[in-house]
Amino acid sequence: MPELKNFDVAAAFVRENAIRMIDLKFSDLWGRWHHVTLSASEFTPNLMIAGIGFDGSSVGLRSVKSGDMVLIPDLHTGILDPFWEVPTLSFICSVVEADTKVLYFRDPRVIAQRAEAYLKQTGIADESRWGPEFEFYVFDSVAYENSINVASYRVDSAEADWHSPEGGHGHYVPLHGGYHAIPPRDQLSPLRTRIVTTLEGMRVPVKYHHHEVGGPGQCEIETPLMGMMAAADAVQTIKYVCKMVARQAGQAVTFMPKPLFGEAGNGMHFHQHIFKRGTNQFYDPKGYSLLSETALHYIGGQLLHAPALLALTNPSTNSYRRLVPGYEAPVNCFFSTGNRSAAIRVPKYATQPDAVRMEFRPPDATCNPYLAMAAMLMAGIDGIRQKIDPTEQGFGPIDENIFKWPPERRAEIKALPTSLGQACEALQADHDFLLVGDVFDDETIQDWIKAKLTEHYAVLERPHPYEMQMYFDL
Repeated sequence: MPELKNFDVAAAFVRENAIRMIDLKFSDLWGRWHHVTLSASEFTPNLMIAGIGFDGSSVGLRSVKSGDMVLIPDLHTGILDPFWEVPTLSFICSVVEADTKVLYFRDPRVIAQRAEAYLKQTGIADESRWGPEFEFYVFDSVAYENSINVASYRVDSAEADWHSPEGGHGHYVPLHGGYHAIPPRDQLSPLRTRIVTTLEGMRVPVKYHHHEVGGPGQCEIETPLMGMMAAADAVQTIKYVCKMVARQAGQAVTFMPKPLFGEAGNGMHFHQHIFKRGTNQFYDPKGYSLLSETALHYIGGQLLHAPALLALTNPSTNSYRRLVPGYEAPVNCFFSTGNRSAAIRVPKYATQPDAVRMEFRPPDATCNPYLAMAAMLMAGIDGIRQKIDPTEQGFGPIDENIFKWPPERRAEIKALPTSLGQACEALQADHDFLLVGDVFDDETIQDWIKAKLTEHYAVLERPHPYEMQMYFDL
């Protein structure tokens, strides 16, 4: 479908394609999508002025006493939603004040827009490009229960080798044996292809898909790098499409960082670099791993602020089941070329001037992409403005296998938070870099910390099923 650049073009598309419904999607503070649906007869110029009202207090954007908010569709985001029975045109919306129609300062999408505007204001660059990677599990059944006297969950995958003793086709995926598995072991390739073709039909580009390391149904989809807002919108769309296509197949997708004990976790690594007048500001043919001084300062900023960043890029208690020290998880606060245990990796294969970039590896898909990307960008900008040298700060580069180092030497590497509580404490102590340029505001950060600490203690206070096995008879 064509890009709907203005209302007249969008209205003509609605008429010519017999669109029956207009679906308005928006993100709450925590990153969950919500929607409200209008009859196509309500798609009038007044919609772009008056918008559609909703209760912002119900989705974490505002207090109950002043909850009235308004949604205004961003016409550039218009796509046909393929999961409706009748022709439905979908838009991602911005949130505005009900009375003044001014963009609401706590709308996550607006915060991301302010971060990109601030980048341009500094003169450092006029564009940032991002490439998120998507890892997720596909399960055939999911059940969970939590009450006073019960805490349990059970998931199942037809690929899992725990089915081998039952007999069957014999082509099961062993523990940690799923990386680039081929059919018949890879039973999910057709599902991933349906996801990709659906996304491409919705104007979301995809580089490739493959089976990931996790044996029982772990998959990966990767997009090419794109502009900040396009990438953040794509995160929401891709998560939606993965879940909906799986639901149509009678399966379930989860982006939880660690849904399975002892198996690979799901990350959402963010490749990123910045451009000025079309030139990659991260490229220097004489620099370490082809990185410019600007790139190194950007890396220095992200690593210096990494503990605080994790409260926004890894904002679930489950995030820290994946970020466990002693394995290859990116919990080490250094940068490297190709080392996947580093918090920041410089891809060895990205050697062309426009392709040179860095990859922040800790994040996962429980983040709100708008807030996470805005925070990463602000940390990088702070590094450039403050000329933070990552080497002087003790952040590497380290291109050795640190797992062969003696414990005392490995202990010299700065560690990232190992719990959501620790990440929130780091954000409380270090968030001034987010307030620069009025990109974030202190009230939003304080509300975020309060809500996330509530989640932290909600899990901490509950007896764990494994504790029953370890301690019941003592």
